Amino acid sequence: MKITDYIKQADQTLFSFEIIPPVKGKSIQELYKNIDPLMEFKPPFIDVTTSREEYIYIEKKGGLLEKRLTRMRPGTLGICASIQNRYQVDTVPHLLCGGFTKQETEYLLVDCQYLGIDNVMALRGDARKEERRFEKTEGGHNYAIDLVKQIKRMNQGNYLHEVMEITCDVDFCIGVAGYPEKHDEAPCMQTDLQRLKDKVAAGADYVVTQMFFDNQRYFEFVEKARDIGIHIPIIPGIKPIATKKHLHLLPQTFHLDIPHELVTAVENCKTNKDVRKVGVEFCIAQCKELIDYGVPVLHFYSMGKSDNIYDIAQAIF
Repeated sequence: MKITDYIKQADQTLFSFEIIPPVKGKSIQELYKNIDPLMEFKPPFIDVTTSREEYIYIEKKGGLLEKRLTRMRPGTLGICASIQNRYQVDTVPHLLCGGFTKQETEYLLVDCQYLGIDNVMALRGDARKEERRFEKTEGGHNYAIDLVKQIKRMNQGNYLHEVMEITCDVDFCIGVAGYPEKHDEAPCMQTDLQRLKDKVAAGADYVVTQMFFDNQRYFEFVEKARDIGIHIPIIPGIKPIATKKHLHLLPQTFHLDIPHELVTAVENCKTNKDVRKVGVEFCIAQCKELIDYGVPVLHFYSMGKSDNIYDIAQAIF
C-alpha cells in the first residue's frame, strides 16, 4: 500500500521509523531486537537505508595495495523482504544515485515490484569518505531529481531500453528528502525549496525531512513550501538526543542547529542515563507540538537503537 494512501486513510498522526542495515557479520536477529518493541505502535511502514559502495585496500605481496570496491552492509532489499515476511508491514527501501548505475537502479526497481514493495525513497546520497564532494557514479545519476524521473518513467511503462528481457507493471509511490534548515550545498533556502518543488513536479509523492530539533524551523519550512505550490505530505524526521556526543556530531554531520535550552540541559547531565532522559523528555514535548500542528506522520531515525524511541512513542501514541 502506498504511503500517501496510509496518510489519506488515517484519522490521526501515524508512527514510522527508519533502520540502518547492520554491518556485515552481524545477524539480522540484532535488527529484530530493535524492531520488535516498536511494532506495538503499529507502524504502517518502515524505511530501510542503503549504503553506497566503499573502497578498501588489500595488501599484496611486495607491499603493494589493491584497491577493491565493497559494500559494508547487507542488501537493503533482502532486509526489506525479511521485515515484510516477519511483521507483515510495508517497507520503504532507499535508492541512491551514488554507487549505482541507471541500469542497476532499474533492476532494483524490478526486484521491488517482485517483492510487493510499493514505496521507494529517492535520494542522491552522500559523497564517499575519500571525496570532498559528491561525484557521480559512471552510468548513474547526479541528482535525486534524475532518480525520481527514472522511477516515474518506469511507472509509465518506459524502461531504459526499448527491448527488455523483463518488463513489469510498476506504480511506485516516491518519497524525497526535504531540509527545514536547508541542504548544506544549497546557496539559500529559496533555492533549496525550488529544487524540492522541481522534484515534486518530476513525480515525488511525499517528503520526509532531515531531522530537526526546533519545530519552528519545520513550521516555517512547510509554510514556505505551501506558498510556492508544494502540496504533497511533508513528514517530519525526528531524532532524540541520546549522548553528549550528539551535541557535536549531529550538527557537524547533518548541518542543523540544536536549541540552546536542550544543549544546556544535556551539558549539565552527569551520566549517560541523565542525557537519555533529557533527550526523551525534549522529544516527547517536540512530538506533541508537531501532532497539535497536524503532521501526517512522525518518522523516527532509530540509528540502530529503539529503547528511547519506544519510551517516546509510549508517551504520545
